[in-house]
Amino acid sequence: MSPDESGGVRRRLPRRALGFFPTPVVELRRLAARLGGPRILMKRDDLTGLALGGNKVRKLELLVGEALEQGCDTLVTGGAMQSNHCRQTAAAAAACGLGCDLVLGGERPEVPEGNLLLDLLLGARIHWTGPLRKGEKIPEIAARLRDEGKRPYVVPYGGTGPLGAAAFVDAVREVGLQLDRMGCAVSHVVVASSSGGTQAGLIVGRSACGASFDIVGIGIDKEGVGEEPLRERVLRLAGETAGLVGCRGSFSAGDAIVREEFLGAGYGIVGDAEREAIRVVAETEGVLLDPVYTGRAMAGLMGMIRAGELTRADTVLFWHTGGTPALFPHARELAGA
Repeated sequence: MSPDESGGVRRRLPRRALGFFPTPVVELRRLAARLGGPRILMKRDDLTGLALGGNKVRKLELLVGEALEQGCDTLVTGGAMQSNHCRQTAAAAAACGLGCDLVLGGERPEVPEGNLLLDLLLGARIHWTGPLRKGEKIPEIAARLRDEGKRPYVVPYGGTGPLGAAAFVDAVREVGLQLDRMGCAVSHVVVASSSGGTQAGLIVGRSACGASFDIVGIGIDKEGVGEEPLRERVLRLAGETAGLVGCRGSFSAGDAIVREEFLGAGYGIVGDAEREAIRVVAETEGVLLDPVYTGRAMAGLMGMIRAGELTRADTVLFWHTGGTPALFPHARELAGA
């Protein structure tokens, strides 16, 4: 199976246009010179356009397309207080005239900031769930909405499932066409991996397009999602996504490269590695990373270069998944960087 000339896979899925695509691919020459390692390119999914952008806009185009096809009137999803996914879901709902209920971990702060401030400006209704930050109470809130006479559509945690991941099958074709025009081939794609859907979609897209680069997921969260290890979840999602889009083939453990040694002190905790990565990329390229996902993923890439795993013989594509609004709530940790 291969994508068709319009950029989509052969099995047509409902879609609601939400973002600005294709997002640019840029070369980070000054960063590469600073690190003394491989050629480094960046896929700028922080520029997808919806409420300050991010990679989840790709997933939401398919998820919201299905919600509208089913006649739903409200989007329900969940995450941490500063969830980029929740902010983009709230924006998608606003753009489509839908309600939005967000199930967020933590307690209501005195002053909302970062993504939470944007959630509120976008008209989302917030449900606080204390220590439960992975959408554990989404079913309960959805049931309550149904009791109120609404027709909720549940957007899974992180937008992660076969339908959301399918967006990244198309994204591989998108970036492939861009690299062809640049006359460039990459040896590695490096991406933050948390709920696993983005990495799984990239794996299926690589197979569909007959590409051979390694896809390296930098683990972001020690706790994971449920009891399933990240690598196993990525492989399961890749198989389910391939079935959804009609891609033949199977995937083995070697397809899901997951690096979890860069987790630091845990999800959302900014350490020296994240501070350095954010500072160095900002100073050399004028590009902002976020403290939770892309800062940690770039710290992983820098660690791999320093360990000699990636050399001048390689060309690496770093997938910038967005998240810039999360910088501001971490000002205190980042100010001394």
